[in-house]
Amino acid sequence: MTTCNKKIKLFSFLLLFSAALFAQEKDTSRLQEPTQKDIVDYLRKWFGYKPSEKANSIKPGDKPVLSVLPAAGYTLQTRLAAILSGNVAFYTSPKSGSKLSVVNANVNYTQNRQFTIPVQLNVWLKGDAWNLLGDWRFMKYPQSTFGLGSDVGFENEDPMDYYYVRVYQYILKRITPGFSAGVGYNLDYHWDVSEKGISSGEESEYTKYGAARKTLSSGLAFNFLYDSRKNPINPTQGLTANIVLRNNFTWLGSSNNWQSAIVDIRKYFPLSHTGKEVLAFWSYNWIITDGKPPFLDLPSTAWDNFNNTGRGFIQGRYRGNIMLYLESEYRFGITRDGLIGAVVFANAQSFSGAPSTKLQSVQPGAGAGIRIKLNKKSNTNIAIDYGFGTQGSRGLFVNVGEVF
Repeated sequence: MTTCNKKIKLFSFLLLFSAALFAQEKDTSRLQEPTQKDIVDYLRKWFGYKPSEKANSIKPGDKPVLSVLPAAGYTLQTRLAAILSGNVAFYTSPKSGSKLSVVNANVNYTQNRQFTIPVQLNVWLKGDAWNLLGDWRFMKYPQSTFGLGSDVGFENEDPMDYYYVRVYQYILKRITPGFSAGVGYNLDYHWDVSEKGISSGEESEYTKYGAARKTLSSGLAFNFLYDSRKNPINPTQGLTANIVLRNNFTWLGSSNNWQSAIVDIRKYFPLSHTGKEVLAFWSYNWIITDGKPPFLDLPSTAWDNFNNTGRGFIQGRYRGNIMLYLESEYRFGITRDGLIGAVVFANAQSFSGAPSTKLQSVQPGAGAGIRIKLNKKSNTNIAIDYGFGTQGSRGLFVNVGEVF
């Protein structure tokens, strides 16, 4: 059996395993949550104010709950960064059992002169009959690429710079209480694209693939979503499975005709009656099914909607026509009041080159992190993780909300 076939079988098994978790749903709605505290509670205590009287969790009919974090951070792709990050959680229906809506947004400026404004939407409308899913962003983004496939080394680093606008917007109709389906529009627009080239003077993979100062991918998409999670900000139970089929057309302005498929499956097992201990699995698989996308639109490490795949590796570290990814994470509480928690995680990713569909080596990553309760009502944590990858790759990764 060839190495490639072994890898394909391994990832096929992982995909099937993730999908099989669908059949293992458990009702955790009766889990009793202990009294929680967050950063605001401790700030009020330290400055002599009365403790916050807000409830432990948001419920249908409550007012929207806003969580905001101004901070400085450091990650592999940004170096030092100034960050204003947050989310707002709310219900659009007062009925019991309604779906929680979330809007995430942040503004970042980094030591690498990167400026980003991403906004992600997951909003339920008309009694949870319709679901708006969105990923909008503007980026001025100097960033290195390293070639194609998962065998490429750091010596192939090719510093690039570009402006980028992404507009992914979907509208889904609820078919059953857990399943929705719908359509959307996807736009990826890169301009003023430039590269410095590889330090050795060799021709870069970007140049070989087809360098361009400007590229546009514009297409229609079909979106199928199953989601039984109670809280998408910090899931403690349930399953979400999302399939997005994208078709880009020159008649819509796209530089090339091309198609892709994304299969995103996440499953959460509560390991304690309080919900503080959770075992989570994530399978994220992104495949170019036809055509030739622009180089920067190929599947790549940490270019999922929330830029979270591949903790332990720099964003854009691997790129290719096929991306197969699996991650697991164990989450547990440290303090009884829920203020401090922690996680340990491990992941693995494999890419083909382009246009090749032959998978290359599996690149593992692992690490651990601290969770600090930013808002107990929406159950929003500050996630601070340190991850290790292969070839000496390592770094700090910061999120408002869980990584998946």
